[in-house]
Amino acid sequence: MSSKGIKEAHESATLIEKFSFTHAFTSKLKRAQHTLDIILKDLNQNVPVIEHSALNERDYGNLVGQNKTEAAIKYGKEQVQLWRRSYSTPPPNGESLEATAKRSIPYFQDNIETLLKENNTVMISAHGNSIRSIVMYLHDFNSEQILKTEIGWCEPWIYTFSDGKKTSFEIISRPNTKSNSHLPGEFAVIS
Repeated sequence: MSSKGIKEAHESATLIEKFSFTHAFTSKLKRAQHTLDIILKDLNQNVPVIEHSALNERDYGNLVGQNKTEAAIKYGKEQVQLWRRSYSTPPPNGESLEATAKRSIPYFQDNIETLLKENNTVMISAHGNSIRSIVMYLHDFNSEQILKTEIGWCEPWIYTFSDGKKTSFEIISRPNTKSNSHLPGEFAVIS
């Protein structure tokens, strides 16, 4: 994790101080785990943490280890853009956003949504595409809408539920930053 990422995790913790979490979920990838560790330590909260690969970032297959320029030289700029921004077209040996959603959403429904129906307060520390998949489900977005949805790094998205039903939603920007997040036409923290 970069020093910038560590700073962003600390800043995020200050934005969610009012929450007392009952559970935390993260991926099997160290970046998300480290982010969650920083936030929980800053909040002085010791809660059960569940790690699961369903919350892992999208697998970019043959593109892993290359930056956009290197991949564009090898495969062509338009092809790389299609793989990165398409809902259903995966890169070679990788996953599409659709494939990511097919693992992230059922995991959310079976393991996290159940806790929300019991009025628990849950934090999810994951990755852009696994979080994007869950956002797609929570807002009932189609594939075009979710591709237009930007999710800022370490920017808490607060969903409030009552008896398992979503009652409100807000995005809290970190201090001294302009929100990069938006929903079409208008890190997830879920309580």
